Amino acid sequence: MPELPEVETTLRGIQPKTEGQHIQKIIIRNPKLRWPVESHLTETLPGKKLSKISRRAKYLLLTLTDDNGTESHLILHLGMSGNLRVLPQDTPHQKHDHIDVLFDNGFMLRYHDPRRFGAFLWTDEPIETHPLLTHLAPEPLTDAFNTDELFQHMKGKTSAIKAIIMNNRYAVGVGNIYANESLFLSGIHPQTPANTLTRAQTNTLVSNIKLVLAKAIEQGGTTLKDFLTPDGKPGYFKQELNVYGRQDEACPVCGTPIVRITQNQRASYFCPKCQPALKP
Repeated sequence: MPELPEVETTLRGIQPKTEGQHIQKIIIRNPKLRWPVESHLTETLPGKKLSKISRRAKYLLLTLTDDNGTESHLILHLGMSGNLRVLPQDTPHQKHDHIDVLFDNGFMLRYHDPRRFGAFLWTDEPIETHPLLTHLAPEPLTDAFNTDELFQHMKGKTSAIKAIIMNNRYAVGVGNIYANESLFLSGIHPQTPANTLTRAQTNTLVSNIKLVLAKAIEQGGTTLKDFLTPDGKPGYFKQELNVYGRQDEACPVCGTPIVRITQNQRASYFCPKCQPALKP
């Protein structure tokens, strides 16, 4: 599943050829995504200018303006297997290419999603009031996501710290890979009850979440050229991981074999020496 760094890389990949362009045409081949794609978009969107592309958590927000300056928005989510590509308009479509947004510069934005768990939604209401966005925690790479914020959320919560940092109400964009890596760098066992973390531990964890996400975004920069080719794989890129997917391999710090457990139906990887469990 594309996580926050992959979505940020997608934003940077599609932006140069689409932002500032006017929509000529919308082609909807299959409207059956996670929520049905509204058929009226083929008539509503042509003529509007894509004035800005931004990101909120794992959602891409496309701000559209009409000739009067009135704004509306497309909310895109890549789901489990979706991706976006910028392609010449004469590029033949393939299986699972569900939506094309054609621009006046000869390029188009193509949405591809084999499992169809993604979203392509439109609203003419203020974007900050949309029900998909109102409950989200602050962006992790901003000052609004900080030690005080997270520490307050954790008070009284006995849930495992990994579940807390993967909950969009407390932190956004910390998918399974990044949760594992951040906890390792912080020396915190993934099953540690959230309310047992000290302020100092919370500060370390917040810093490492920011570090891990920023590094992943930096590594994703090498894939930007793939957003202009029909056969690349945008949004997924090789990363340098310490523990994720490395069961039984040596910990890069102490050499102890990495352990894998299951939490909330997700795999957790940790070093039992560097990330000791709390004693009963």
